[in-house]
Amino acid sequence: MHNWLRKNPSVRTIRVAAADLNGVPRGKRIPTRFADKVAVEGTRFPFSVLNLDIWGEDIDDSPLVFDSGDRDGVLKPTERGFMPMPWLETPSALLPIWMFHEDGRPYEGDPRHALRAVLDRFKARGLTPVCAVELEFFLIDDSGRKLQVPISERSGKRRKGAETLSIRALDQFDQFFTDLYDACEEMDIPADTAISEAGLGQFEINMMHCDDALRAADDAWLFKMLVRGLARRHGFAASFMAKPYEDYAGSGLHTHFSVIDSEGNNVFDNGGPEGTDMMRHAVAGCLEAMAGSALIFAPHANSFDRMVPGSHAPTGVSWAYENRTSSIRIPSGSHKARRIEHRVSGGDVNPYLMLAAVLGSAINGIEDGKEPAAPITGNAYAADLPQIPHTWETAIDAFEIDAAVARIFTPELIQNLVLTKRQELHYMKELSRAEQVEIYLDTV
Repeated sequence: MHNWLRKNPSVRTIRVAAADLNGVPRGKRIPTRFADKVAVEGTRFPFSVLNLDIWGEDIDDSPLVFDSGDRDGVLKPTERGFMPMPWLETPSALLPIWMFHEDGRPYEGDPRHALRAVLDRFKARGLTPVCAVELEFFLIDDSGRKLQVPISERSGKRRKGAETLSIRALDQFDQFFTDLYDACEEMDIPADTAISEAGLGQFEINMMHCDDALRAADDAWLFKMLVRGLARRHGFAASFMAKPYEDYAGSGLHTHFSVIDSEGNNVFDNGGPEGTDMMRHAVAGCLEAMAGSALIFAPHANSFDRMVPGSHAPTGVSWAYENRTSSIRIPSGSHKARRIEHRVSGGDVNPYLMLAAVLGSAINGIEDGKEPAAPITGNAYAADLPQIPHTWETAIDAFEIDAAVARIFTPELIQNLVLTKRQELHYMKELSRAEQVEIYLDTV
């Protein structure tokens, strides 16, 4: 860690940051001359800081605040170490951190530890998930009362139509995307293909697959931070909120995963298109936990605007081979890359909790050896299927009591998230859609 700073003497300031339950970075700014101290000893701030609402306010009924004296946790650097922050004008470094108790135990309310605990279950069976995420986001001119596509940096014009897989749409923001890929290179974020999507100013960038799911979640969290910050340097906004425009499709965050054994074999590969028994067990686990974990995949009031029939976002609990209307898709292609695509999440998720829910439900199914219902064919929206909760309130209630969720997340994290979301639900009811959009635009 120290070597990175010595090789980058221009860095003038440091941020240390952890993800709260909403995925919002929480932390401190520290002068560079104290970098060695924070890298070795970490830093401290209250446990309650990882359990703030979307406005950054304490949770009224939280046991982490007054009931416990608002005690401090100890935050230590993750394996990632220092990295540049290319979206800032001043040369700066970010040090990702996660939370522990004073005696060294992981703090169970930290979303990164929630994912680590799920990965420990795979490791105990000699298995390792291999993950890749696809992140959709919007570039937005939010300078006026109405959100719209930014003026192109190249043409000086505003393109108001949706342009799916349009090279022209990508080229309109060539300088932004060039800077974004350069920044990903600096931060060691494995950004791969970029495409334009169906929404106004909507784009998708895929991450390369990774056999370290903690790192994959880090990459997604850091990428969201980078895209939002870099867009501001270019004079517009970028947002991962689920549905900024009422009349256009929203943004998803799809996850592809396979599982390898200790010898590196893909345990989902049976040499053909069907996949193995273990793949179907993982599918069964994902389906069983889907309704209960909908709050993870759709964590905000705006999230549920995306999840409507015919909108390219799944609404029913189903799986299928090569079918993008289902919530779980088994992509075609080489049997060696046989994998599961989980399609429920919006772009506004916390990547750590999302991957914990996806992989945790899969390991539930693998441990149980359950078989899923038959895969569907045709249009899932027209089928009679069990439904994913279609309101925020029902998703909160389901998450609190679901048995499959209780196997994935600790009671403390479940309680913290439920209290957070009930507080947000209460106050969001007082706001118009435009006011909600304004809150979510830069935060999620």
